[in-house]
Amino acid sequence: MALAIHPEPIPLKTNIDGVVCVAGTRVTLDTIVASFNEGATAEEIVQQYPSLSLADVYSVISYYLRERSTVDAYLQQRQSEAKTVRKQNQERFDSRGIRDRLLARRKEHGAA
Repeated sequence: MALAIHPEPIPLKTNIDGVVCVAGTRVTLDTIVASFNEGATAEEIVQQYPSLSLADVYSVISYYLRERSTVDAYLQQRQSEAKTVRKQNQERFDSRGIRDRLLARRKEHGAA
């Protein structure tokens, strides 16, 4: 009997926000690549994120290793976008004095 060999699709999908996630989960490509680059094995990644299957993690790691420059460019773009959003949030929401404001609000509502 001959072994039937057929290509498996890479289990990655882009969500509504443009973030690449493992299909059927909310675990991002960023998360898997970061864990892998920090030395985690596929098995350890699955233990940390039980919504993932071992086969999918191996497939994503394989994709990353084959397309490293493309994935790294995507990850750099995501980091740049995150910095921009963080800066915009810091400009819009002044965190100075937040503790005092929260304590004052708590006092107004009679909490001890």
